[in-house]
Amino acid sequence: MGFFKDFKEDFNDALDEMAGVEETPTEEVMVNTLDGDIDVESELNKLDGLLEQVTKKVDTPAEPKVEAPAAAVEQKVEKKSFFETQKETKMEAPKTMDVMGNVAEASRTQAASDENAVITAGMKVTGNIESIGSVEVQGEIIGDVACNGKLVVTGKVNGNSQSSEFFADAAKIEGEVVTSGTAKVGVGSVIIGNITATSAVIAGAVKGDIDVNGPVVVDTSAVVMGNIKSRSVQINNGAVIEGFCSQSYADVDVNSVFNI
Repeated sequence: MGFFKDFKEDFNDALDEMAGVEETPTEEVMVNTLDGDIDVESELNKLDGLLEQVTKKVDTPAEPKVEAPAAAVEQKVEKKSFFETQKETKMEAPKTMDVMGNVAEASRTQAASDENAVITAGMKVTGNIESIGSVEVQGEIIGDVACNGKLVVTGKVNGNSQSSEFFADAAKIEGEVVTSGTAKVGVGSVIIGNITATSAVIAGAVKGDIDVNGPVVVDTSAVVMGNIKSRSVQINNGAVIEGFCSQSYADVDVNSVFNI
């Protein structure tokens, strides 16, 4: 800066000499901001102060979240666990019922015992009868009969029956007959109801449908009012059938026979 100041003064002196103006001392009034000394250190300190303020704002952590007390957290976990336990209990309930149902079903389908219950002639029973052995009905039963063994009826039954084998001789039955074995209806027997079995021999009177997976023999003295569905059917001379006979359980594909 001093270089330019000296140059300016020399240039002014030269002009004064050329103009013949005597140099008169004048009071120099000049404001030159460039001549002022700048306190660099103070300016840096100011910048450092601003930088420090900005840094503090950036690095200042966000307000901490208010955490729930530990007791409240534990209570929430316990409440969730409670509902989960209830849900598991509700889901397991049907399994328990299913197991109970299977056990009950197994008890009904277990092997027949050697026990033989006899309803003697002149005895009348009102209500259902269930036995793990065989049942022989000589008297009268008003109710359902279920047994794991053989059911022999020579009396009267007013109700449905279920057994592993069925035999009626001069019996009067009003109800459905279901057996997992052979159904034999002897001479003089009258059954009003459907018969379901694996095989059947009919020598009496049946008013109902006969559904048999195996063979059916309709004897000479038989009278059937209903449809017969079986694997095969044998109708002896003299039998009376009022209904349709269908060998739907046969191995022969009837429709394929007529495909020309």
